[in-house]
Amino acid sequence: MSPPPPTVSTEIELVLVVANGPDRPVHAELSYSPDDPYAVRVAFHTGTSETVEWTFARSLLTDGVTHPVGVGDVQVWPRTSRSNPMVCLSLSSPTGCALFEAPLTRIVHFLTETYAVIPTGAESRFIDLDAELDRLIR
Repeated sequence: MSPPPPTVSTEIELVLVVANGPDRPVHAELSYSPDDPYAVRVAFHTGTSETVEWTFARSLLTDGVTHPVGVGDVQVWPRTSRSNPMVCLSLSSPTGCALFEAPLTRIVHFLTETYAVIPTGAESRFIDLDAELDRLIR
């Protein structure tokens, strides 16, 4: 039996776009795990011991690199109006919303690594349906 594919992660500095003040840098970690092959996670380091995590579809981030995507809590789109191409990530929850910008090259590099680990269409080979059904039934 072959070993499971590795987890892909990268530290990244995002920019929190602030409407009534200066934008703020936010340290975050992007991660991708074969345990959840359709999803990516963003862990935001808040400057305290608390980390805020968001999980959403890898395909959403992939598509958002080239065109606006997402309805509801997570929306992603490219921003190329300045000299630095960026990817915008809008997150909404009942407690508020936030807009982040990330360097396009860093996002593309991260995604390229995830697709090297598990290509598009191969995700279902890494899901244990029996375990997932058992978890849902309990």
